[in-house]
Amino acid sequence: MAAHDTVAVDKRPALSTAPAPRRRTRGAWTPWLHLAPALVVLAALLGYPIYQLGLISLYRYTQAQVSGGEPAVFRGFGNYADVFADDRFWQVLLATVVFAAACVLSTLAVGCALAVLLTRVRALPRLALMLAALGAWATPAVTGSTVWLFLFDPDFGPVNRVLGLGDHSWTYGRYSAFFLVLLEVVWCSFPFVMVTVYAGIRAVPSEVLEAAALDGASQWRIWRSVLAPMLRPILVVVTIQSVIWDFKVFTQIYVMTNGGGIAGQNLVLNVYAYQEAFASSQYGLGAAIGVVMLLILLTVTLGYLRLLRRQGEDI
Repeated sequence: MAAHDTVAVDKRPALSTAPAPRRRTRGAWTPWLHLAPALVVLAALLGYPIYQLGLISLYRYTQAQVSGGEPAVFRGFGNYADVFADDRFWQVLLATVVFAAACVLSTLAVGCALAVLLTRVRALPRLALMLAALGAWATPAVTGSTVWLFLFDPDFGPVNRVLGLGDHSWTYGRYSAFFLVLLEVVWCSFPFVMVTVYAGIRAVPSEVLEAAALDGASQWRIWRSVLAPMLRPILVVVTIQSVIWDFKVFTQIYVMTNGGGIAGQNLVLNVYAYQEAFASSQYGLGAAIGVVMLLILLTVTLGYLRLLRRQGEDI
């Protein structure tokens, strides 16, 4: 036996305790690759027109420039300054916001109520209601507006006869005209909300609803405390869609109020931009109003989504 015991030394390299660099997973780009064709199509169909709209809004662009008689004059933000300095623009903007808000709230209320009703009725009434709603949804806006004008016509419309209003003109007064257009907008918009929310309700487990009913919750309480929180992602989608559609209403106002009502009392931003661009041949000014509308809608939509994220919603 040796006088000094040898000590075995482990010559294997020590394992590093430093964290390994994060590597991007191979499938991280897979969703974007699937979305790429749709994104390319959207960029072509939306990106270029928006670019042209913004470009025209920076020029004095009238009929003289369209016909080639005069060159376009660069104004920078001059068209925007003219728009914001016009008191009529702010009046129309306020009317548009109030009218769109009333349309959105009414559409959501009617659509959600009928979606709940669809879950309570039998198959045959459900099918009839579905077909009627889809028929309203498929009707072109011009056709629907013409039909509603006939229904409320002061001479031949059946509504005045049923209500005993004689020859009352619904399109003469400002508020009654807006109310008539609101009814038509809700009529052609609620089917989207109804079908979407109904599909969401059918996906909710029946045990959850039965448990709430056994606990003595009313139908309104079940909707407010059970269904609405579970359907919030769907309600976000239909709300944003309704805001976009109702804020840029054009056909119903133009047809039912004959271009904006008496002395423009029923103007909304879309019709106002059309009048400035085509009736007055101020295409640059009309394009500036269109850009302002686009920015307002983007601001409202992004602000709404940000608020929901702050509340912890997975959007």
